[in-house]
Amino acid sequence: MTDTPTAAMLVIGDEILSGRTRDSNMHFLAGELTRHNIPLMEVRVIPDIAATITAAVTALSEAHTYVFTSGGIGPTHDDITADAVAAAFGAHIGVRDDARAILEAHYANRGTTINEARLRMARIPEGAALIDNPVSAAPGFILGNVHVMAGVPAVFEAMVASVLPGLTGGAPLLSQSVTLYMPEGEIAGPLGALARDFPDLSMGSYPFQRDGAFGAQIVVRGTDGPRIDAAMARLGEVLPQVGK
Repeated sequence: MTDTPTAAMLVIGDEILSGRTRDSNMHFLAGELTRHNIPLMEVRVIPDIAATITAAVTALSEAHTYVFTSGGIGPTHDDITADAVAAAFGAHIGVRDDARAILEAHYANRGTTINEARLRMARIPEGAALIDNPVSAAPGFILGNVHVMAGVPAVFEAMVASVLPGLTGGAPLLSQSVTLYMPEGEIAGPLGALARDFPDLSMGSYPFQRDGAFGAQIVVRGTDGPRIDAAMARLGEVLPQVGK
């Protein structure tokens, strides 16, 4: 499992923390990364404060194979993510010709000219690769292992689709699950003992209440199919309700 690539996400924006905007990008990214066998291990939600962004980017970049940011790369004064990421890598940032050309062509096609505010979206750190934006043209970028993307869900999702083919995933993650109509308090002991016997597997208990009855879905995950089979068989031994 040590060779498995890992990912982290940085959600940037005062509007998320204030409750004004509901974030959906984390849910989308987690699903896409799972399908590419890259576990999302950590998500941080932080305000539009340059020093906070820079510190978080530095920490996550050092701890994980891939980092994804959402938010803060638009045309307004509070869109400071690009500058903060550049600072994390000690990179110069300025208007780049290729990014500017993309924006100029986009606005020309719409019968609009580019202005200083829109030109802010062409500011790219030195050494970064552009991320295609088929929705609204303004590119994201990749600097080191950090993928900097827009916060608008439609744009974020399009940018994720453009970068995923270039990422290297780990071994396929397999899973089996069973639903038990038992309180978690009765499941916890046997499940904990099973988890200790199978430290190479991930075991989760997800409680629910349906029609007045309490229960939990037990999910066993890992990359070794026979080990998962063995764990599920043992689960059936310690919790006879499994399989009924």
